[in-house]
Amino acid sequence: MSGVNEQMKRRRPLKMFLISSDVKVQDELDGTIRLQRGFICQEQEQRSRGDFLWVKVLDNNAMVKLERKFLHELPPDLSGLLEPVADPDARLKLLSKTLLLRQLASLPLDAPLWVQISPQDELAEAELKYVGPTTRGSSAVLFGVQLKGSAAGKGLSNGTFRGHRLFSCPDACGLLVPVSLIRLRRCNGKHHHSSSNHPNPPHHHPQQSQSVPVTAQNQVQRVCFPMEDNLHPGEVHFCGLLPGCNSSVMYVGVLLDHAVGNWDGFFRGEQLCHIPSPDYGLLVPVTKVSLESKSHRHSPAQHPKSILRPAPPPISKPGPSSPSASAPKVALMPPDKQAVRPPPLPPPKPLNKQLPPPPLPPPKPVSPTTPTEADQPLQTNGEHGPPSLLWTPDNGEAAGEDGEAGQGGELEVGSMVEVNDPPLFGVIRWIGRLGGITESVAGIELDQELSAGTDGSYLGERHFRCPANKGLFVKLRNCRRDSRFPAPETPVNQVERCNSIAFAEWGSERVEDHTPPVEGDEARELYEGWKRGIQGHLNSCYLDATLFSLFSCCSSADWVLFWPSDPEQDQNSKHAQDLLRCEVVNPLRRFGYVCASKTMALRRLLEAENSDKGFTNQEKDPEEFLNTLFQLLRVEPLLKIRSMTQQPQECHLYQLFPPTTLPSSPSSPLPLSPIHSPIPLSSPPSTRMRVASVQALLESSFIHSGLKFVEAPSCLVLLMPRFGKDFKMFDAILPTQSLDITDLLDDTLRQCSICQALAEWECLQCYDDPDITPGHLKQYCHTCNTQVHSHRKRESHSPVKVSIPEGSWSGPLHCTRQRMSLFAVTCIETSHYVSFVKHGPLPTDWLFFDSMADREGGENGFNIPQVRACPEVGRFLSLSEGELSRVDASSLRESARRLLCDAYMCLYHSPDLSLYK
Repeated sequence: MSGVNEQMKRRRPLKMFLISSDVKVQDELDGTIRLQRGFICQEQEQRSRGDFLWVKVLDNNAMVKLERKFLHELPPDLSGLLEPVADPDARLKLLSKTLLLRQLASLPLDAPLWVQISPQDELAEAELKYVGPTTRGSSAVLFGVQLKGSAAGKGLSNGTFRGHRLFSCPDACGLLVPVSLIRLRRCNGKHHHSSSNHPNPPHHHPQQSQSVPVTAQNQVQRVCFPMEDNLHPGEVHFCGLLPGCNSSVMYVGVLLDHAVGNWDGFFRGEQLCHIPSPDYGLLVPVTKVSLESKSHRHSPAQHPKSILRPAPPPISKPGPSSPSASAPKVALMPPDKQAVRPPPLPPPKPLNKQLPPPPLPPPKPVSPTTPTEADQPLQTNGEHGPPSLLWTPDNGEAAGEDGEAGQGGELEVGSMVEVNDPPLFGVIRWIGRLGGITESVAGIELDQELSAGTDGSYLGERHFRCPANKGLFVKLRNCRRDSRFPAPETPVNQVERCNSIAFAEWGSERVEDHTPPVEGDEARELYEGWKRGIQGHLNSCYLDATLFSLFSCCSSADWVLFWPSDPEQDQNSKHAQDLLRCEVVNPLRRFGYVCASKTMALRRLLEAENSDKGFTNQEKDPEEFLNTLFQLLRVEPLLKIRSMTQQPQECHLYQLFPPTTLPSSPSSPLPLSPIHSPIPLSSPPSTRMRVASVQALLESSFIHSGLKFVEAPSCLVLLMPRFGKDFKMFDAILPTQSLDITDLLDDTLRQCSICQALAEWECLQCYDDPDITPGHLKQYCHTCNTQVHSHRKRESHSPVKVSIPEGSWSGPLHCTRQRMSLFAVTCIETSHYVSFVKHGPLPTDWLFFDSMADREGGENGFNIPQVRACPEVGRFLSLSEGELSRVDASSLRESARRLLCDAYMCLYHSPDLSLYK
């Protein structure tokens, strides 16, 4: 990937907006575009400072330029929730309920819900099973629910979406819905966890329940916070989001009754509430507090049942009571942390002017992110936080003399582990020795916050970084692998596995009958969707993308499927041809899908044919694959090219080698203005993209190398010039849709560039001459050649005589130009190949193919191929080089960017010559 792309990755995420009122926009190509109030859109240029902004409207995929006054910026944590909501009016209504949206987004798994299956249906009982995007790279957040009670069986899946499992549930009970179709289910003010008590869900929208209800105005909310084996009560004086943090986690500021706090009421210099003394203040996520019961208000601190209790420190003072069998205990407490607390101050009076806190969301199953950002220095569990502790499980066996009992020897940094019983889950971030400990210690980042956790520090020394209250130091021998996941799979021979029963569910059929390709809408219906195209496996994208480009929608290379061979002498060749025709091409054209086991069989034959043993498991290039395939099939070369001084040479494809400085192509005679262009153009053109067309590259390569086609090819495969990501000659290469090769043919009639008479001379120096349309072929009749080179600036030129057919020719020539049509482009990005294929006559008839668009399972899983329509690229292919150089690079959609900036191989064909061949 280029350095420019790396830089774009480091930029901030693109902002999302809602259109605040109905707008009409005039577009040169699409005419009047009506944008409805509530449409969602995404910015396309991050540095724009004017009153207008280029945005992509996600509801209709239109690229428009809108005034900022019509755009309402969405909070980053809410845009994904609103994106999948289909009704624009519903989006606007939800946007006014930001607290409700954040509460729904933070629901724990298995939370009881009401869900509306369709707009006409009543609310049905369900349980939450998944929250997040459905495909890789998507920002839309959907809720995966399991229908319960009378609604069971009315779903659409078992938790699998496009071949990828998001959650598990019985068949026809899974459903993916946007946030607008779910409601919290409660009973008597509390979350209701049983579906049996609501056989008839209400038609109205139930009120959202809260984990800590808000009391009447001018009353102060009382809560309890667990700390060091006790519950400490206090009053809520702040509730809300932390200023300057992108996190959607709600925090509460508590004024404690006892001096066990460590917060002064400020956060990053901003006062959130008034705290008389830091010893009485506490700022914690709302998930860590609970409502104070009436029995607790006039009683001393009590032991909560679910709190982890530390064991007595190794001193003579009496300690807390012994922990239960299921609770962990502290094995070591740093001695310098046994601080004496100051005498308690009298609790301050309630603040009558304090506004009641807003509704609080229910607790999450996983801990919220810390308010401390990564670019700020982290403190050791807070400025006055509890000390760093070393934990051992209550049921841990005694270690051996070497201190490496159990699975400790198998664990390493990055291993997912659990400690204690009931277990605490986390990931090992550090392994080493601590002072006074004679055996290895693991630093673990926990999945959930722990009151005695740290931020990765022990005794003031940092060993790793993690959010506050999530760091834990445990003897390595007391760690065991995370039991929620299966043991690491034994390495499997992926080549052999591809041909085993493991791929039975992904198999494709054999088709004996010759199947011609389909075009237009029929091709789009055949190919578009998931599990379409050719399935990738084990670095096969070079082969998948090339075969899909050659055969999916074009028959110009079909002659290789029927090339005659001697079955007795060329057994491998006959076998490969049969496999390619009946197992790959014909099934692809009939069913739209080919399994990876079929292409693996072909890769085995390629590996046997070639001395290189990497065709079955290593990354290869498309040209290496094509050369080896055609060699295996024993077919004649596609191209015959002659040099000025040598005999004709044969090859299957041609690598473009332009000179180090290519003349800049002239802009279009009437360049489009930024206002009237259907494509966003940079205005003023301060930094233009360096653009070259395939037409200019081919002509430049041939003229500077003195090459000519001996005959017009039926299929032309051109490799684009690439010099690595750090030395790109061009920012974009424009695939010429109709490639003119008339003047590149040997021994053919050619027109004079000036008078259109029979050309007899050709001049390389005139090609680069800035005074006579540089970058175009210059060929002259005898008279024009004499006149052009009589000029003093061109007296040093050396025109070359061109060969012409025998016969008598006079006057202007009126001959048909020999043109070839673009039918596919193979692109590469970060060593992964994909394809763009033209499937019909319309400019918008383009398909995008990725053999590894998604994956099901881990190392021993399966790749899921995808084909999707991308009509938008046709708009960019219709531009000239000058117009494309003025396109704002930040406005390019992903598909257009990959086609123009990552082109690796362009495929052209001549349909008439293909029929003859």
